[in-house]
Amino acid sequence: MRLRVKDLEFNDSSIPVPENVCMELGSSEILWIVVPNGAGKSTLILSMNRIRHGSILLDGEKAKYKNMIKIAKRFGYVPQSSSRTFPTTVFDTVLMGRRPRWRSSKNDLKKVVEVLKLMEIEDLSMRVFNELSGGQQQKVLIARALAQEPDILLLDEPTSNLDIHHQLEVMEIIRELVAKRGISAIMAIHDLNLASRFADKIIIMKNGKIIDAGKPWDVLTPENIRKVYNVEVEVLNSNGRPYIVSIKSIKPSPYMEVLEHG
Repeated sequence: MRLRVKDLEFNDSSIPVPENVCMELGSSEILWIVVPNGAGKSTLILSMNRIRHGSILLDGEKAKYKNMIKIAKRFGYVPQSSSRTFPTTVFDTVLMGRRPRWRSSKNDLKKVVEVLKLMEIEDLSMRVFNELSGGQQQKVLIARALAQEPDILLLDEPTSNLDIHHQLEVMEIIRELVAKRGISAIMAIHDLNLASRFADKIIIMKNGKIIDAGKPWDVLTPENIRKVYNVEVEVLNSNGRPYIVSIKSIKPSPYMEVLEHG
């Protein structure tokens, strides 16, 4: 399975709009989008799940966005947090993810059990979703997306509410899923070192524009990080992956800000 995104935009004037975003992703690959706050990463992830302009091709076939059930069979979307309340058990919340493939069969229940065990939250299955901690809720939302059996996972800050142990645990689960099932994952995140450790490809953005894209060593350079984050860093080698050590913040020049914003 190959994903190609071309000239993707999101028609909503109230939020930053990524400009003419293009990307390609192969099977069993993880793409990370790293950007500063307010630079359009959540918009980009959401726009792939609710496309308005541009095109998304899966294996050369253009994705159709008129039938939401068909979309849900291809894309599993995990928001940064849930603004909705689910006065249901964890089991039933994850079962919602089976709706695109619902056959009213024991197979759907079996899939939910498998996902709960995979995310190691089977002990929460009879708990009410609204009563869980933020981190627990995030793992349930990921489980719900996995229950859809999508080709592409779209995750907006999937580890934002998790401590360091559970961050690594969730990322290792996702990496294993991507490798074994031949699916792909696109994630938006702030943590550069977490991105470096797990990404096959990285896109770094600023003000809705792609600054650079490629493999971690090619993208996570002192020059790119300085340009995007106004931070001076040193990039070290950690087990063959770049590891970023911050040195000091840089006050941006008013002249440069005028140039960047036109």
